[in-house]
Amino acid sequence: MQFKRFIRTLLPAPVLSLYHWTVAWLVALFYGLPARYLKIIGITGTKGKTTTANMLWYLLQGSGHKTALVSTALMAIGEKNWLNNLKMTMPGRVHMQKFLRRAVKEGCSHVVIETSSEGLAQWRHVSLPYQVAVFTNLSPEHLEAHGSYEKYRAAKIRLFKVVAKKNGLSIINLDDDSSQYFINQSGSNIWGYTFQNSENNKTKKIIKGSIKEISPYQAIFEVNGFEVNLSLGGEFNAYNALAAMTTALALGIGLKKSVQVLESYKGTPGRLEFIQQNPFSIVVDYAHTPESLEAVYKTFKREGRLIAVLGSCGGGRDKAKRPILGKLAGEYADYVIVTDEDPYDEPPRSIMEAVAEGVKETEKKEGEDYWIIENRREAIHKALTLAREGDVVVITGKGAEQWMCVANNKKIPWDDRQVVREQLADLENN
Repeated sequence: MQFKRFIRTLLPAPVLSLYHWTVAWLVALFYGLPARYLKIIGITGTKGKTTTANMLWYLLQGSGHKTALVSTALMAIGEKNWLNNLKMTMPGRVHMQKFLRRAVKEGCSHVVIETSSEGLAQWRHVSLPYQVAVFTNLSPEHLEAHGSYEKYRAAKIRLFKVVAKKNGLSIINLDDDSSQYFINQSGSNIWGYTFQNSENNKTKKIIKGSIKEISPYQAIFEVNGFEVNLSLGGEFNAYNALAAMTTALALGIGLKKSVQVLESYKGTPGRLEFIQQNPFSIVVDYAHTPESLEAVYKTFKREGRLIAVLGSCGGGRDKAKRPILGKLAGEYADYVIVTDEDPYDEPPRSIMEAVAEGVKETEKKEGEDYWIIENRREAIHKALTLAREGDVVVITGKGAEQWMCVANNKKIPWDDRQVVREQLADLENN
């Protein structure tokens, strides 16, 4: 694996791009181009794409369409679903084509694919005839991998260009600052969704929602006279639901049906997932960008004391965000525990120190209201011992991921949710 990475660094970017493009087509041809038998819906963006993809899969399933799902959290074929343990949002070419062939054999008519910027940059999408593209939002992420924010954004737009060429359907979040950029390159069949009463004369149809109530446990909003009572908290989940409902409507599923189905949706693994709510709450969330982390913290700002456990991904990834994450934790949380996440080949301590620099800016003092604990299990244990009745422990960065990636391409089995349950049991027995 290290040798493969070394070779890739030597290849000129155009050659590497051609290699990815060629392999994608060869693998698809080998498996018989299974994607041509499916209606393919791609969901991309910086935040919310996993939950939106899972909600849309649930909506399609609940409306009588046997649907497959590829997402960071879950994989599914019809009602069969399992945690994604690949440590990849968009599977490699061989795995993807095998999965799609199986979906076709088992009678699926649709597939929802969470489509990542890195997957798009590596042409993993070229053999997939997407008919629908959904844009959630955009903020800086994976900049080292792409080279710049502009290149990151350009990778995302590839999905919409593919759909536009086939006169497919684009679904755009009109409330996002980058919406016009995506609209300009999305052809003429564009639907928009908004909670801010946004308008755009290039859209074919706009679905407008109105938020009624937001809490950590619930989001209530109205769409065209239908009230949606979502058993998931946070404004961001209202946006995810509106994106899924707009896409479903464009596919012929009425809002009334969507409301009926979504009100039984219990959530996406590792996305604002409550492990317990009493006597204090424990939440596991995948948030790993400043925007998503702040959104999670804001959701609990009116609760009791907030105890934050966080780290930052390593391997040379998004280094600039590390102190920003730490500062946000310091500003919102009463206690902060900085820990290891996925260091890859970078020294874990250096990553944690960079996050802690941001915490220090909020005048927190090490050993009093913030700690650096490299062992993530011990960090979670510390957070649980600090918690009192009415508090909220928020553990971010990994969500429902099944591995921790460390040096020399090693993966250690890991699940934040399971570790929390084990530590709770230990505390109860001692």
